[in-house]
Amino acid sequence: MSLVEIEGLDVRLDGRPVLSRIDFRIDPGEIVTLVGPNGSGKTTLMRSVIGAIPSAAGRIRRRPGLRIGYVPQKLHVDTTLPLTVGRFLSLPVRIGAASTRAALEQAGAGALLERQMSELSGGQFQRVMLARALLARPELLILDEATQGLDQPGSAAFYRQIETIRDETGCAVLMVSHELHVVMAASDRVICLNGHVCCHGTPEHVSSAPEYRALFGTGTGGALALYRHDHDHRHDPDCAHAGGPGHDHPRAGTERTPG
Repeated sequence: MSLVEIEGLDVRLDGRPVLSRIDFRIDPGEIVTLVGPNGSGKTTLMRSVIGAIPSAAGRIRRRPGLRIGYVPQKLHVDTTLPLTVGRFLSLPVRIGAASTRAALEQAGAGALLERQMSELSGGQFQRVMLARALLARPELLILDEATQGLDQPGSAAFYRQIETIRDETGCAVLMVSHELHVVMAASDRVICLNGHVCCHGTPEHVSSAPEYRALFGTGTGGALALYRHDHDHRHDPDCAHAGGPGHDHPRAGTERTPG
């Protein structure tokens, strides 16, 4: 059974159409990445999946009791506030020390428990936010441009941690990324949005789709063509269906630059 199924979703904000006729689903254990230009509705779709934004039409079905962990794009913490990482993770409900340490370890931030939130680097802060999401033991982990502001090595390390978490826990991941060079390595499926679903499927399929190329081009400014994803398995011919992967969800393969 899918974790989330979306059928014919329309969303309006202040009377303005933002999303139209969205259909897709998220299955257990897969990593799905949303890509699209600014204003294409990526964050709106994520917030709709969570239930924070009502739909104007269509429906979203979540598996009963679905546990969701959410890592927002930004969170402002007052730098003058004396707040350790451990205390931050225990707000608003106190969390046991063992659970706190386990979540930090899983997020790759085990050494940060006693650090002040104001002293964290951008990458450390995002790993703490990831730990906070993991405290819910999510079946679906949602990341809204969680690596914004990080340099390329920091982003790559963060996404590797996400893959490790998926492999260890079996949770599904839905994420937004503007860093198209990471999509090929980190995703099982890509959905390209521009108010509607322009194209969808495996990273290889999307990278060659005319709709994708019209939005992002094919040069070295970030196209998926920069990387080639090597698979050691066979895809079914209909693997590009947005409602499901149609293939054995591949773990990240070998990515390499041309030449």
